[in-house]
Amino acid sequence: MKYAIISDIHANLESFQSVLEDIEASGAGRILCLGDIVGYGGDPNECVEIIRDRNITAIIGNHDAAACGISEPLDFNPVAREAVLWTRRELTDENSEFLRSLTAREIVDDFMIVHGAISDPDKYIISSYDAEDELNLFGERDLCFFGHTHTAVCFAKANSRIDRNTDEIFELQSGVKYLINPGSVGQPRDGDPRASFLVYDGEKGEAAFKRVEYDIKGAQEKIIKNGLNRILAERLSYGY
Repeated sequence: MKYAIISDIHANLESFQSVLEDIEASGAGRILCLGDIVGYGGDPNECVEIIRDRNITAIIGNHDAAACGISEPLDFNPVAREAVLWTRRELTDENSEFLRSLTAREIVDDFMIVHGAISDPDKYIISSYDAEDELNLFGERDLCFFGHTHTAVCFAKANSRIDRNTDEIFELQSGVKYLINPGSVGQPRDGDPRASFLVYDGEKGEAAFKRVEYDIKGAQEKIIKNGLNRILAERLSYGY
Protein backbone atom coordinates (compact mmCIF):
# COMPACT_ATOMS: atom_id res chain seq x y z
CA MET A 1 0.00 0.00 0.00
CA LYS A 2 1.16 3.52 -0.78
CA TYR A 3 0.05 6.11 1.80
CA ALA A 4 -0.13 9.89 1.65
CA ILE A 5 0.63 11.28 5.12
CA ILE A 6 -0.68 14.79 5.76
CA SER A 7 -0.75 16.97 8.87
CA ASP A 8 -1.54 20.44 10.18
CA ILE A 9 -3.90 21.61 7.46
CA HIS A 10 -5.03 24.44 9.74
CA ALA A 11 -8.11 25.41 7.71
CA ASN A 12 -6.01 26.38 4.68
CA LEU A 13 -8.30 25.21 1.90
CA GLU A 14 -6.09 26.44 -0.93
CA SER A 15 -3.10 24.42 0.24
CA PHE A 16 -5.24 21.38 1.07
CA GLN A 17 -6.80 21.28 -2.39
CA SER A 18 -3.40 21.59 -4.08
CA VAL A 19 -1.98 18.78 -1.94
CA LEU A 20 -4.96 16.54 -2.75
CA GLU A 21 -4.33 17.07 -6.46
CA ASP A 22 -0.69 16.08 -6.00
CA ILE A 23 -1.69 13.05 -3.94
CA GLU A 24 -3.92 11.84 -6.76
CA ALA A 25 -1.00 12.09 -9.17
CA SER A 26 1.25 10.16 -6.74
CA GLY A 27 -0.92 7.06 -6.87
CA ALA A 28 -1.32 6.84 -3.09
CA GLY A 29 -4.18 4.52 -2.19
CA ARG A 30 -4.90 5.89 1.26
CA ILE A 31 -4.62 9.28 2.97
CA LEU A 32 -3.84 9.62 6.68
CA CYS A 33 -4.17 12.92 8.53
CA LEU A 34 -2.15 13.53 11.71
CA GLY A 35 -4.41 16.22 13.16
CA ASP A 36 -4.92 19.97 13.35
CA ILE A 37 -7.37 20.08 10.50
CA VAL A 38 -8.50 23.50 11.75
CA GLY A 39 -7.06 26.57 13.47
CA TYR A 40 -5.32 29.64 12.01
CA GLY A 41 -6.94 29.57 8.53
CA GLY A 42 -10.18 30.86 7.10
CA ASP A 43 -11.93 27.68 5.90
CA PRO A 44 -12.42 25.34 8.88
CA ASN A 45 -15.74 23.84 7.76
CA GLU A 46 -14.60 23.25 4.21
CA CYS A 47 -11.45 21.43 5.34
CA VAL A 48 -13.28 19.24 7.86
CA GLU A 49 -15.89 18.37 5.24
CA ILE A 50 -13.21 17.20 2.80
CA ILE A 51 -11.85 14.87 5.49
CA ARG A 52 -15.36 13.59 6.16
CA ASP A 53 -16.47 13.28 2.54
CA ARG A 54 -13.32 11.43 1.47
CA ASN A 55 -13.39 9.21 4.56
CA ILE A 56 -9.79 10.15 5.32
CA THR A 57 -8.41 8.49 8.44
CA ALA A 58 -7.64 11.31 10.87
CA ILE A 59 -6.64 11.82 14.48
CA ILE A 60 -7.26 14.85 16.66
CA GLY A 61 -4.76 17.69 17.08
CA ASN A 62 -4.58 20.27 19.85
CA HIS A 63 -6.23 22.96 17.70
CA ASP A 64 -9.01 20.53 16.75
CA ALA A 65 -9.58 19.70 20.42
CA ALA A 66 -9.80 23.37 21.38
CA ALA A 67 -12.01 24.26 18.42
CA CYS A 68 -14.59 21.59 19.22
CA GLY A 69 -14.62 22.33 22.96
CA ILE A 70 -12.83 19.25 24.28
CA SER A 71 -10.17 21.53 25.74
CA GLU A 72 -9.63 25.24 26.30
CA PRO A 73 -6.75 27.08 24.60
CA LEU A 74 -5.25 28.25 27.87
CA ASP A 75 -1.67 27.59 26.80
CA PHE A 76 -2.08 29.00 23.27
CA ASN A 77 -0.40 32.30 22.39
CA PRO A 78 -2.88 35.20 21.99
CA VAL A 79 -2.96 35.03 18.17
CA ALA A 80 -3.56 31.27 18.13
CA ARG A 81 -6.16 31.55 20.91
CA GLU A 82 -8.11 34.20 19.02
CA ALA A 83 -8.07 32.07 15.86
CA VAL A 84 -9.19 28.87 17.56
CA LEU A 85 -12.04 30.60 19.40
CA TRP A 86 -13.16 32.13 16.11
CA THR A 87 -13.01 28.65 14.61
CA ARG A 88 -15.14 27.29 17.46
CA ARG A 89 -17.84 29.83 16.63
CA GLU A 90 -17.65 29.10 12.90
CA LEU A 91 -17.78 25.30 12.97
CA THR A 92 -21.11 23.68 12.23
CA ASP A 93 -22.50 21.33 14.85
CA GLU A 94 -21.83 18.37 12.55
CA ASN A 95 -18.20 19.31 11.98
CA SER A 96 -17.60 20.04 15.64
CA GLU A 97 -19.06 16.66 16.55
CA PHE A 98 -16.84 14.99 13.95
CA LEU A 99 -13.73 16.52 15.53
CA ARG A 100 -14.89 15.34 18.96
CA SER A 101 -15.14 11.80 17.59
CA LEU A 102 -11.46 11.62 16.60
CA THR A 103 -8.96 9.67 18.69
CA ALA A 104 -5.49 10.80 19.79
CA ARG A 105 -3.68 7.98 17.97
CA GLU A 106 -4.36 5.17 15.52
CA ILE A 107 -2.61 1.96 14.48
CA VAL A 108 -2.61 1.62 10.69
CA ASP A 109 -1.43 -1.77 9.44
CA ASP A 110 1.99 -2.13 11.10
CA PHE A 111 2.67 1.50 12.07
CA MET A 112 1.30 4.20 14.36
CA ILE A 113 0.09 7.76 13.76
CA VAL A 114 0.02 10.46 16.45
CA HIS A 115 -0.24 14.23 16.51
CA GLY A 116 2.52 15.47 18.81
CA ALA A 117 4.11 12.37 20.32
CA ILE A 118 3.30 8.88 21.55
CA SER A 119 3.69 9.97 25.17
CA ASP A 120 1.78 13.26 24.85
CA PRO A 121 -0.29 14.58 21.91
CA ASP A 122 0.79 18.13 22.80
CA LYS A 123 4.53 17.41 22.99
CA TYR A 124 6.83 18.99 20.37
CA ILE A 125 9.46 16.65 18.93
CA ILE A 126 12.10 19.03 17.59
CA SER A 127 15.48 17.50 18.35
CA SER A 128 17.04 14.05 18.42
CA TYR A 129 16.92 14.34 22.20
CA ASP A 130 13.12 14.81 22.05
CA ALA A 131 12.82 11.91 19.62
CA GLU A 132 14.82 9.46 21.72
CA ASP A 133 12.21 9.19 24.48
CA GLU A 134 9.48 8.52 21.91
CA LEU A 135 11.50 5.98 19.92
CA ASN A 136 11.88 4.00 23.12
CA LEU A 137 8.08 3.69 23.33
CA PHE A 138 7.66 1.91 19.98
CA GLY A 139 7.56 -1.62 21.37
CA GLU A 140 7.62 -4.09 18.50
CA ARG A 141 6.74 -1.46 15.88
CA ASP A 142 9.41 0.26 13.81
CA LEU A 143 7.51 3.23 12.39
CA CYS A 144 5.46 6.15 13.68
CA PHE A 145 4.32 9.31 11.89
CA PHE A 146 3.80 12.51 13.89
CA GLY A 147 2.90 16.15 13.23
CA HIS A 148 2.54 19.28 15.40
CA THR A 149 5.92 20.93 14.67
CA HIS A 150 5.09 21.85 11.03
CA THR A 151 8.58 20.72 9.99
CA ALA A 152 9.38 17.85 7.61
CA VAL A 153 11.93 15.57 9.27
CA CYS A 154 12.81 11.94 9.90
CA PHE A 155 14.45 10.64 13.09
CA ALA A 156 15.96 7.15 12.76
CA LYS A 157 17.33 5.01 15.59
CA ALA A 158 19.70 2.12 14.94
CA ASN A 159 21.16 0.57 18.10
CA SER A 160 21.85 3.60 20.30
CA ARG A 161 22.41 6.15 17.53
CA ILE A 162 19.72 8.59 16.39
CA ASP A 163 20.07 10.30 12.99
CA ARG A 164 18.09 13.31 11.83
CA ASN A 165 17.27 13.24 8.11
CA THR A 166 15.59 15.75 5.80
CA ASP A 167 16.50 14.10 2.48
CA GLU A 168 13.71 14.31 -0.08
CA ILE A 169 13.62 10.52 -0.61
CA PHE A 170 14.94 7.84 1.74
CA GLU A 171 14.69 4.11 2.26
CA LEU A 172 13.51 2.57 5.52
CA GLN A 173 15.98 -0.08 6.64
CA SER A 174 15.11 -3.28 8.49
CA GLY A 175 15.86 -3.18 12.21
CA VAL A 176 15.77 0.64 12.35
CA LYS A 177 13.04 2.57 14.16
CA TYR A 178 11.65 5.66 12.40
CA LEU A 179 9.78 8.69 13.69
CA ILE A 180 8.71 10.80 10.72
CA ASN A 181 6.99 14.18 10.40
CA PRO A 182 5.52 14.99 6.95
CA GLY A 183 5.56 18.74 7.61
CA SER A 184 2.52 20.98 7.39
CA VAL A 185 -0.05 21.24 4.63
CA GLY A 186 -1.42 24.59 5.72
CA GLN A 187 1.29 26.43 7.64
CA PRO A 188 4.87 25.20 7.02
CA ARG A 189 7.47 26.45 9.49
CA ASP A 190 10.73 25.27 7.95
CA GLY A 191 11.44 28.26 5.76
CA ASP A 192 9.70 26.83 2.68
CA PRO A 193 6.20 28.30 2.14
CA ARG A 194 5.06 25.46 -0.10
CA ALA A 195 2.61 22.94 1.33
CA SER A 196 4.32 19.83 2.66
CA PHE A 197 3.30 16.18 2.91
CA LEU A 198 4.84 12.72 2.59
CA VAL A 199 4.26 9.62 0.50
CA TYR A 200 5.13 6.34 2.18
CA ASP A 201 5.37 3.22 0.03
CA GLY A 202 5.02 0.32 2.44
CA GLU A 203 5.81 -2.28 -0.20
CA LYS A 204 9.07 -0.67 -1.29
CA GLY A 205 9.96 0.60 2.16
CA GLU A 206 10.47 4.09 0.77
CA ALA A 207 9.37 7.53 1.94
CA ALA A 208 9.39 10.81 0.01
CA PHE A 209 8.77 14.34 1.23
CA LYS A 210 6.67 16.37 -1.21
CA ARG A 211 6.33 20.16 -1.58
CA VAL A 212 3.46 21.76 -3.48
CA GLU A 213 2.88 25.31 -4.70
CA TYR A 214 -0.55 26.74 -3.87
CA ASP A 215 -2.53 29.98 -3.94
CA ILE A 216 -0.99 31.65 -0.89
CA LYS A 217 -2.55 35.01 -1.70
CA GLY A 218 -6.04 33.48 -1.75
CA ALA A 219 -5.51 31.87 1.66
CA GLN A 220 -4.16 35.14 3.06
CA GLU A 221 -7.15 37.13 1.81
CA LYS A 222 -9.56 34.79 3.63
CA ILE A 223 -7.66 35.13 6.90
CA ILE A 224 -7.79 38.92 6.70
CA LYS A 225 -11.41 38.99 5.49
CA ASN A 226 -12.49 36.96 8.53
CA GLY A 227 -10.85 39.43 10.91
CA LEU A 228 -8.08 37.10 12.07
CA ASN A 229 -4.67 38.47 12.95
CA ARG A 230 -2.66 39.56 9.91
CA ILE A 231 0.38 37.70 11.26
CA LEU A 232 -1.36 34.45 10.35
CA ALA A 233 -1.61 35.64 6.75
CA GLU A 234 1.84 37.15 6.47
CA ARG A 235 3.70 34.11 7.79
CA LEU A 236 2.34 31.98 4.93
CA SER A 237 4.55 33.90 2.51
CA TYR A 238 7.71 32.93 4.35
CA GLY A 239 7.06 29.45 5.72
CA TYR A 240 7.72 30.22 9.37
